[in-house]
Amino acid sequence: MTETLRPIAHAAQNPDGSWRDPHDLADHLRCVAALAADHARPFGAHDWAHLSGLWHDLGKYRPRFQHYIRKVSGFEFEVDAHIKGEVGKAPHSTAGAMLACDRFGAAGRVLAYLIAGHHAGLYDWFGGLDSRLDSTDSRDELDQALAESPPAEILDHGTFTPDMRVIPGGKDGFALWVRMLFSCLVDADFLDTEAYMDAGKSAQRGAWPDVQTLLVQFDAFMASKTATADSTSVNQLRADILRQCRAKAVDTPGLFSLTVPTGGGKTLSSMAFALKHAKRHNKRRIIYVIPYTSIIEQTADIFRGIFGDAVIEHHSNAETDPDKENSKSRLACENWDAPIVVTTNVQFFESLFAAKTSRCRKLHNIVDSVVVLDEAQLLPAEFLQPILDALNLLTQHYGVTVVLSTATQPALATRKYFDAKNNMRGLEGVREIMDDPDALYAQLERVNVRLPADWNTPTSWVALADEIKQHDSALTIVNRRNDARELWGLMPEGTLHLSALMCGEHRSQLIKQIKARLKSGVPTRVVSTQLVEAGVDVDFPVVYRALAGLDSIAQAAGRCNREGRLEKGEVVVFVPPKPAPPGLLRKGEDACRSVLHAHPGQPLERGLFGKYFEKLYRACDLDAQGIGELLKVDGATLAVNFRTAAEKFKLIQDEDSAPVIVRYRGADENDDKVDKLLNTLKKDGPKRWLMRQLQRYTVTIHNREAMKLLSQGDVAEAIPGLYVQVSDWLYHPDLGLNPDGLPPTPINCIA
Repeated sequence: MTETLRPIAHAAQNPDGSWRDPHDLADHLRCVAALAADHARPFGAHDWAHLSGLWHDLGKYRPRFQHYIRKVSGFEFEVDAHIKGEVGKAPHSTAGAMLACDRFGAAGRVLAYLIAGHHAGLYDWFGGLDSRLDSTDSRDELDQALAESPPAEILDHGTFTPDMRVIPGGKDGFALWVRMLFSCLVDADFLDTEAYMDAGKSAQRGAWPDVQTLLVQFDAFMASKTATADSTSVNQLRADILRQCRAKAVDTPGLFSLTVPTGGGKTLSSMAFALKHAKRHNKRRIIYVIPYTSIIEQTADIFRGIFGDAVIEHHSNAETDPDKENSKSRLACENWDAPIVVTTNVQFFESLFAAKTSRCRKLHNIVDSVVVLDEAQLLPAEFLQPILDALNLLTQHYGVTVVLSTATQPALATRKYFDAKNNMRGLEGVREIMDDPDALYAQLERVNVRLPADWNTPTSWVALADEIKQHDSALTIVNRRNDARELWGLMPEGTLHLSALMCGEHRSQLIKQIKARLKSGVPTRVVSTQLVEAGVDVDFPVVYRALAGLDSIAQAAGRCNREGRLEKGEVVVFVPPKPAPPGLLRKGEDACRSVLHAHPGQPLERGLFGKYFEKLYRACDLDAQGIGELLKVDGATLAVNFRTAAEKFKLIQDEDSAPVIVRYRGADENDDKVDKLLNTLKKDGPKRWLMRQLQRYTVTIHNREAMKLLSQGDVAEAIPGLYVQVSDWLYHPDLGLNPDGLPPTPINCIA
């Protein structure tokens, strides 16, 4: 190759517009190889990762790419190119994949998955990667790259010999192992490229406090908190729960359960376990996984108050508050390179099964971590089997400790039935952190639960409203958004309403208002959907709960007499006018009815939850999308359907939903924040930070409802697939978005 076309990987300008020295291709390959190997060393695959790094951009040696990078970037306009007229993009990610297959036969396909997918994501084998590797264009790419005589140390694979016998978990672990290796490669590629393209940005990474420092901060915080806490029986129990978590943290890494009734202080106690366990066993970080964004913000705020910037909050709304995010934490969200990560079930589990580079990039940083699964009973049943398979692999082969934290432990042990389709490959060897959970439940029993006298006779909304009116303060939780609106319409003026038809900002402000009123002793009646059940720390003397899953009833009970100030709170379970919608909610309701019907003891005694979850899971397809079959490796071809599995592993199915941005102003009628954000959207388009901020003012409804509102002129399409409120009455100050788009009248109960 001529000196003019000395192989480069990237070209970039300085802030003053001058061109910096180009990024030498051989240097890039060597650096990515070294970084990828470091990432993979904790799970013993550094040699695989190193070679994938050396060969990932081998195709960039071909003249066509070198012409492209100079000509199109503007680095060199007057290039005497070998290939005339070719100014389009020059594919370069297949050459290394081809070389791996040439050198190592079928085993080389492992490297081929990584290298060929390092831009576009992991491919399926059949109809995807096999076709790419079989094309003449790919063979030409490799031949042209090799013809340019890359350095011998780049092409030399040294003593590396593929050994498929050392794959963590064998055939069952192959797909996760490949995704872990893929994570190592793509993160190394991103980091080395970033170091060249934006040295200032790269310098902001890392330099986090170590686990020992965080443990000292935490212990100091807890000592102060304990010293100022009221000496109530509940606080004494919380202190003992904390003590037990610290004591058990020295146990061997693996699977743990933390079974503590709602209100027992699981959040801080589980962090105490995680930090001390991490210090004792050299774990690298704590990952706190939470089911809902409505809980995650509250939990992240608690941790941020203790640990400051060492906490990153990674979820769909995370960039809405500049006080909670800075450039360093935003960078750490890309690959979870931080000591404490607070994230959602969606982020965590969809990343574990992902194929895209952006989602997979963080996986290698899950290795050697402590993962706390908060509200573990909310693991989605239709994906439960692949999730349990992944948790087993992580704890057995990747140095991960998992804590299942909940008041209502799901039945996750292996089960076998005569009908094998109902079998479950479960979690074995789970160790309970609490010494005596049954005694703990008895001590923290703060409510009396009244069950329906007749499980088959519904209570009308009118009769229920008349009963609730007899209480100055009461929380009522129903199963449907429409149920909440209908019941609210029958309640006295001043009753508050909570549902997912209210945008996130509206819900957050209302929950703060509810807490303040309860703390001040102001009479407070609330009608809510189940969004109030998990992680929202409110304390009512009376809670009404529509018949639902037993875990939901227990969570509702956790909002009653939470601080133990009453001798006993009152929880009333009623049969609503309509059953829960078909699907998981209906199955939960049926399983609950089956377990509690004619049960003579306490409805929320701990032993019932195992029976309930066993009935629930037996009624469900625990791998409804066939993820396990898609990720099963063919021993001869190493064929895996990575991309198809990733597309099907979606915890939130959004194909039939539509987001609507509402003009919520809160108490300030002059608040024009939403209007300013929408003007920016119109002017600059959908920037990532902007869309994150707008999510705080977004309500998701069914697509058919959005089409109706669009045809009525109640919403307009801001950008394709995103709608914005137009009519003044579409968003009610108490009820949120009205999917019917009708003006408020007494008849439709939203006046």
